[in-house]
Amino acid sequence: MSSRVWIGRIMSALPALFLLVDGAMKLAKPAFVVDATVQLGYPTTVVVPLGVVLLVCTLLYVVPRTAFVGAILLTGYLGGAVATQVRVGAGLFPVLFPVALGILPWGGLLLRDERVAAAVFRR
Repeated sequence: MSSRVWIGRIMSALPALFLLVDGAMKLAKPAFVVDATVQLGYPTTVVVPLGVVLLVCTLLYVVPRTAFVGAILLTGYLGGAVATQVRVGAGLFPVLFPVALGILPWGGLLLRDERVAAAVFRR
């Protein structure tokens, strides 16, 4: 297996692990997660549904057969995170962090899946 594929797997695993933990925390609903969600202007009733959506999108991404669809869905989810941070007037890091989390999965997918690379670069 080439080093390109391994780098792609690592680039894919890092955001996937973070997002799986984030989704699980939303399901567990510790006080700091609920408080953070409320501070962003959302009601407490959306914490668990957000966790379910995040876990489903991330699980679709980590399964090779559905990784492309998962990457698209994660991009949408993280776009909502960026929009939320901009709406509340957050600083640069809270806005750019979900952007980076959206770039890493696509970079990882490009490196580990030749079909995606061929479609993007018209090989």
